[in-house]
Parts: sequence; structure tokens; C-alpha cells
Amino acid sequence: MQTPTEDVLAAFGASGGPRPLDGGQGRTWLAGATVLKPVDLAVESRWRASVLDALPETDRLRIARPVRAASGDWVHGGWEASRHAAGRTDPTRWDEALEVGDAFCEALAAVPKPSFLDERDNRWTRADRAAWDLAASADEPLLDRLMRARTPVAADSQLVHGDLLGNLLYEPGLPPAVIDWAPYWRPAAWAAAVTVVDALCWHGADAALVERGSRREQWPQLLLRALLFRMATDREAVREGGGAWRPHPAHGPVADLVLAAV
Repeated sequence: MQTPTEDVLAAFGASGGPRPLDGGQGRTWLAGATVLKPVDLAVESRWRASVLDALPETDRLRIARPVRAASGDWVHGGWEASRHAAGRTDPTRWDEALEVGDAFCEALAAVPKPSFLDERDNRWTRADRAAWDLAASADEPLLDRLMRARTPVAADSQLVHGDLLGNLLYEPGLPPAVIDWAPYWRPAAWAAAVTVVDALCWHGADAALVERGSRREQWPQLLLRALLFRMATDREAVREGGGAWRPHPAHGPVADLVLAAV
């Protein structure tokens, strides 16, 4: 496990010995009031920090503010940092997550698309592109059934959070805090659809949650792409490990719900 060095801790003004935090793919550390994580793509880390640093907080959400290194850069020694935000995650609060997601999308609506988004190459970005590529097909029956149900989506895209449900911190008396922003350039309703798919697959939500999102533009097709995104990401991870992928038992019932809405 990669641990922040004394040089990195000093550069970001972090006090005390670092301890690992839950989540963050097991790579996130807390030292005093500073959260540190390794940088995957420096241009993305610097861009994300500059955007988050400028976003205003409102009574609808808090922002885990980025921290500059002593040099003034947002990155030092392959690490980035942010202020620790009070609260705990609770992925069963999906209605609140949808509300915060809407507020976050509104805050980002005027931010232009950065060029690096089209250059990223990892399991998540490959899965996202496959979910939106109408020419893509799959040799697995459930995936292929979902892909064949897609039709073109005309909704405008903007910056969104592609993994919100488990990246909100709830603290009594405070608005939810947004952490670990995974930026994507997709319709705002797609981000909500990912939240709904995650709630349905892993956190006990029922079909009523699908209906509550139906007022959103192009909702059935965005739900379809959100489920494909999650399933294809899982497939990418298994294939990277040299395994043979099969859908998780949760995917079939959720696919039935999504296809019924199309």
C-alpha cells in the first residue's frame, strides 16, 4: 500500500501520523485534518482542484476543499490533498443523494469541458464509452440485451459526478459534503441514473426509486446507460485480473426494471 512520505505530509501541512481511510479504493489517508491520496492523472488532479476551490458552498451541499502544497501547486510528489470534511457515508440515503447531485450539477453547469476527459484510459472510462457507443455489442446475453435496447440520447452534456452515492458525507446540522469527485461529461440526469442503479443493485432500493426519477429528461435511456456503465466497469476489472466475467446476481433483476422503463 502506497503511504504518504514525510516530505508529502510536510508539503501539504499535514500533522500527525497518517492512517488509512475507508473507501478511496484503499489508497486514501488522513493526517490531522488533511486527506491525502495518490495522483492518477496530474492534469486531472490540478484541474479538479482548481474547479472545486472556486465552487461556492450553499445550504444544499458542502465541498471537500483541495489543499495546495507549499509550492503553490495542487500536486506534490505524486499526491493531492483536501480538507477533511465531517460526516459519514450512508449509501441508503438515496433520495438525499439525488438532491445533492442536482445541486452539484447546477454548481458545475457553466464549467467548460476539459480536454483530458477524452484522453483518460482506465476501466471506468472504457466502460463509460462502451455504454454510450451505439455500435458496441457484447458476447454476454444480458449485456447484449441492454445494448440492443439503446436509442440515441439528445440531452445536453455537462460536468457531473459519476460516483456520488458512496461519496457523500452526512453530518447532523450540516449539508452533505461531496468527496472524491469522479468527473464525466454526460447529461445531468445520467449522474442521477448512476445513483439510482447503485441504490438498486447494492443498497436495497426498490422499483419506486426508478419511478421517482422519471421526470428527468431521457430518463429510461440514461438508466440503461448507467447500468451498462456499472456492469461494463465490473467486466473490465475482472478481465484485468485475467478472470472470466459473468453478471452479478443483482444485475438481472435491475436490468428487468430498467428495460421495463424503456
